[in-house]
Amino acid sequence: MLELWGLGDLALAMPFLREASLRTRVTLLAKAHAGPLLARFAPGVELVPLTAPWTAFRGKYRFLRWPWRELRRTLHVLRAQHHGVGVSARRDPRDHLLLALAGVRRRIGFPRIGTSRLLTSPLPAPGHPHRADYWRALATALGHQLPAITPSPRPGRRIVIHVGAGHPVRLWPAERFAELAALLRGAGWEVAVVSDAGSDLDTLLDTLTGADRFIGNDSGPGHLAALLGVPTFTIFGPQLPELFSPQHPQASWIEGTPCPHRPCFDACRFAVPHCIRNISVDDVWGKLRGWLDKEETLA
Repeated sequence: MLELWGLGDLALAMPFLREASLRTRVTLLAKAHAGPLLARFAPGVELVPLTAPWTAFRGKYRFLRWPWRELRRTLHVLRAQHHGVGVSARRDPRDHLLLALAGVRRRIGFPRIGTSRLLTSPLPAPGHPHRADYWRALATALGHQLPAITPSPRPGRRIVIHVGAGHPVRLWPAERFAELAALLRGAGWEVAVVSDAGSDLDTLLDTLTGADRFIGNDSGPGHLAALLGVPTFTIFGPQLPELFSPQHPQASWIEGTPCPHRPCFDACRFAVPHCIRNISVDDVWGKLRGWLDKEETLA
């Protein structure tokens, strides 16, 4: 199977990977950062690492700079494995072409721009647009059923705040996170503020495992926290919660302020992403307090 993008995308794919690996041999084509996730959540899955050039935020179509030798070598490895079934949860012609070039006999996915010809088993897009619904649809097509998330109660008062994101347009200002942390500490919460700098993925996973709540931007760590059973509160900017909210029953969020161009992905049409920068500390604190009070009642 293919999931060539970020940590959040991999976290959303992990329930499918775990279920599939219980039934058959599974190979995942993904970035190398999938390794620690597989070791923790789906150790039976083999990783074939690939950083696809079209997943870069900038310069993704500078074809002369593409790692053509690495792409050929990766396809050679996949063809030698003689895969009978390949799946992609993205309506992405590049995924479908990779499956075909890798010699996968049965190719299951969601066609776009005429890529039905590259798929042997094209599927209709799910009625719900969330990325996790695409993985559930693939599981159904294979006769699998993904288990529902049933997190255990977390009665403690430890909050991890992650201030990073994979792209600047999804960053709520760090100084506002600092103000939010001070408000939480004043309300009796134990708060740890972490970022993307200075820690590896295993350390981040260990930190999230010890949390009772998670607060962060629309980024991979929020999805990892949900995967670990931690209730999440997400500050959304250019993206929409109905597409990419963390998959936890008690997940909550605040949406970015209105913009005619939402949802956005790699870039913003303005000098700064007003959708997330216009969310004030008071806005977040007002919604966050209600969520925390509700979560304490549930715990």
